[in-house]
Amino acid sequence: MKYVARVEVRLKPGHTDPEGETTREALVELKYNVKSVRVSKVYEIVFEADSVNDAKNIVEEMCKRLLANPVKDDYRYYVEEAHKP
Repeated sequence: MKYVARVEVRLKPGHTDPEGETTREALVELKYNVKSVRVSKVYEIVFEADSVNDAKNIVEEMCKRLLANPVKDDYRYYVEEAHKP
């Protein structure tokens, strides 16, 4: 069965986010009253698995092995059955 996973990876609190800070500064210069900006990466992954539980286990493994660094990143994901066109 085909599944779609959306994985969001972002820095853990306390880690410097230079891209977020640069974006915040630019928004302030444009006269927006912005206090903070945090940048995240979002991955959309289409893959096959035997069940939704297997799909979740596969995505968890992907996160741990490649998509997120457990020392500095937090991640969350959503898995759903892919809709057929």
